[in-house]
Amino acid sequence: MASPETPGNDDTATTHFGYQQVPVEDKARRVAGVFHSVAARYDLMNDLMSFGVHRLWKRYAIALAGLHRGDCVLDLAGGTGDLTRRMVSVVGARGRVVLSDINASMLDEGRKRLLDEGITGNVEYVLADAEALPFPDAYFDVVTMAFGLRNVTHKERALASIHRVLKPGGRLVVLEFSKPVVPGLAPVYDLYSFRMLPLMGRLVANDAESYRYLAESIRMHPDQQTLRDLMQAAGFESVEYYNLTGGIVAVHRGYKY
Repeated sequence: MASPETPGNDDTATTHFGYQQVPVEDKARRVAGVFHSVAARYDLMNDLMSFGVHRLWKRYAIALAGLHRGDCVLDLAGGTGDLTRRMVSVVGARGRVVLSDINASMLDEGRKRLLDEGITGNVEYVLADAEALPFPDAYFDVVTMAFGLRNVTHKERALASIHRVLKPGGRLVVLEFSKPVVPGLAPVYDLYSFRMLPLMGRLVANDAESYRYLAESIRMHPDQQTLRDLMQAAGFESVEYYNLTGGIVAVHRGYKY
């Protein structure tokens, strides 16, 4: 389970940035710096780090979303648009996908890549904070969030904000790194995460520190059951999760009734 935020007044409250404790108001700036740094090489690094398996994880998450023609979907923390790219064809011309991210560099990269692929029409781009979404109540049929929740300072606020913008009957699908459940996998995964990820980050993206933060942020993220409990506390019902690759990644799905 992740370490909780340390309470205090506005001047003393802290939260985790990887393994560091930092002032709450400073975390968003630090996370932004990480993703400004890696935006241009983000997709390449995802392929290298996961050996391409992240594409299968994302397909599975989209399948669990149960999209229909005409749906209005929010791809939250959508970054370079991997999920959006797949979802626009499913919802069709009568549907709409809003690609949203708090980081302008990532959102610009996503817009550029989708436009280069000729994906227009039913896609919108919105710079937004997951903790305070700028959309009306009951606006979306589906919200997806892939590998973004662990970077949010106040996860409970983000989940409540997502719940608010979903229509009754709508669903949230969260794809995120989690805790290995296969015996013997955790130490191997730790070795890979803390030795290989920073090395690949240095060689490919010229940025070892951002990928060291990535490994640390994964360890600080709530485990499968804790995230399920957080979603239920935010009002989601019928919450279930699916472990992928031995629990290295999990997909959580919850409904707003």
